[in-house]
Amino acid sequence: RRRGTRRRFCECLYWSMIQLKNLSREFQVGNQVVHALDNIDLEIAEKDYVSIMGVSGCGKTTLLNILGLLDTPSSGDYILSGINTSQMNDDEMAKIRSTKIGFIFQSFHLIPRLTAAENIEIPMILAGMSKQVRSEKVNKALARVNLTDRSDHRPEQLSGGQRQRVAIARSIVMEPKVLLADEPTGNLDSSSGKEIVKLIEELNAGGLTLIVVTHDKQIGKRSNRVVRLLDGKV
Repeated sequence: RRRGTRRRFCECLYWSMIQLKNLSREFQVGNQVVHALDNIDLEIAEKDYVSIMGVSGCGKTTLLNILGLLDTPSSGDYILSGINTSQMNDDEMAKIRSTKIGFIFQSFHLIPRLTAAENIEIPMILAGMSKQVRSEKVNKALARVNLTDRSDHRPEQLSGGQRQRVAIARSIVMEPKVLLADEPTGNLDSSSGKEIVKLIEELNAGGLTLIVVTHDKQIGKRSNRVVRLLDGKV
């Protein structure tokens, strides 16, 4: 009942940031067509906190890749902030992806030879921001994840939880509207995992729309909504 009440509150207060309409994704595997996603209709409100759950192979990662504009649907529409992304070209999708969407992965994806600060700086270098602006934003992001004193440390000098916090700082440094997390606690011990969940929930409370793919039922219970996938269907 509590989760349902919170869901109705979100839907009344905020507009739909994400709309999926009859969205499908098919893959050709040999002579067989695999329906990874099958005519999905889904709305996610601005500032909502949604967990996507289901058994392995049900389509969770495929759905997350489409939401993050890393993949495109075979048919149907994906509308983000009122814009139909299904009609965008690669350059347009890349621009949206770099400014409106943040990604957190299970495996961190940090560059080993770079420091924490330099890893966080990468999206801004690609966006052509000045050195002064980059420095200010890096310091702000490090402070938000409580890693100011580890700014000059390389990934090998950090714990798993600290590396994930660097990855989170990198994901939010461009001030996105949507944060996508793919099993964000999967490579962490339980204590570090709890810290990461608390951190991303604080970001959600600060205004980010949070979408988490997870097998962890406890994370599912903490979210406002649970979207369950089975054989590519909601």
